[in-house]
Amino acid sequence: MNTVYRFRIYPNKSQRELFAKTFGCVRFVYNRMLAEKKAYYEKTGKNLSVTPARYKSEFPWLKEVDSLALCNAQLHLQTAYKNFFRDDSAGFPKFKSKKKPVRSYTTNCVNENIVLQNGKLKLPKAGWVRIRQHRKIEEGYQLKSATISQEADERYYVALLYSCEEAVYEIKKAKSAIGLDFSMKELYVDSNGNHMAYPHFFQKAQQKLAKAQRKLSHCEQRSNRYKKQKKKVARIHTHIAHQRKDFLHKESRKIANSYDVVCIEDLNMKEMSQDMRFGKSVHDNGWGMFTDFLAYKMERAGKKLVRIDRWYPSSKTCSCCGNIKEDLQLSDRIYECACGNRMDRDQNAAINICREGIRISGMILDTEKKIS
Repeated sequence: MNTVYRFRIYPNKSQRELFAKTFGCVRFVYNRMLAEKKAYYEKTGKNLSVTPARYKSEFPWLKEVDSLALCNAQLHLQTAYKNFFRDDSAGFPKFKSKKKPVRSYTTNCVNENIVLQNGKLKLPKAGWVRIRQHRKIEEGYQLKSATISQEADERYYVALLYSCEEAVYEIKKAKSAIGLDFSMKELYVDSNGNHMAYPHFFQKAQQKLAKAQRKLSHCEQRSNRYKKQKKKVARIHTHIAHQRKDFLHKESRKIANSYDVVCIEDLNMKEMSQDMRFGKSVHDNGWGMFTDFLAYKMERAGKKLVRIDRWYPSSKTCSCCGNIKEDLQLSDRIYECACGNRMDRDQNAAINICREGIRISGMILDTEKKIS
């Protein structure tokens, strides 16, 4: 099993120059290999096998950066080709743009060339880099690779990939279960009737962001004033992203600690985000990120996250008698049934999601538990 720790790093001037050079070399090698493979296939109809080593004699400046970073560029290109041939929707590999605001490269841990100790990180070619280690690495974890990245706000981060052996837990009986129904205005409504209010960080920062973007539009491109203002806009976006991620991590941890079984709908968030009515709300909500966080937290705790079919009529089905209300409209926020059941539409759906999730998972529920 693999796990990733992400920390902020503070390189000095020479290290920043090395990182910039490495980003450029990795992009160059990736684009060069892709261009040659495309040209060779168009000419012969066969696949061309290329490696970064063949370019070092022609471009000696490639020797100045970490060779493992160049090798990983080759692996990333191979992965892109495999994804394309496995699934056409992945798209054909694209050339990497120099204008992309987020830049990164990956290097592997070989013969202890990457070391983390005493608030510093040793990286190939760069040496010791100051790091803000806000989390402790678990004992027994083995370092496999490091991905150095520069965000749009020009801050540097490192993602350390560790491998670890972890016991696999199988739940026979669950003490507690809950169903979560996605809510557009909130994060979710659970089967206990709790509404998790979502702060909507993007909407709150819209006015500040719009002001910063207007100032950017009035600056002359590539001027120092333009670059400075562009960095301010990027920092607002980064701050929003960090706020959202922090909130979703804390909320997913709360759910994972409180329940043995969590049931959700397997929604297609990409399709929902493309809807003209919901696009901005779906992107700001972060439901997809929340469920990803919840999935690995539940797995590591030996608990179960159950995804039910998206076409299951959770909203239209009465949670008391099981009757399906075919004429239910999206504007109907209160569910009313002929059996006398009257409750919040989303809570009714969450109860049905919980029951369906328990049914298809084969779990035996002992007791019910609520989040206080």
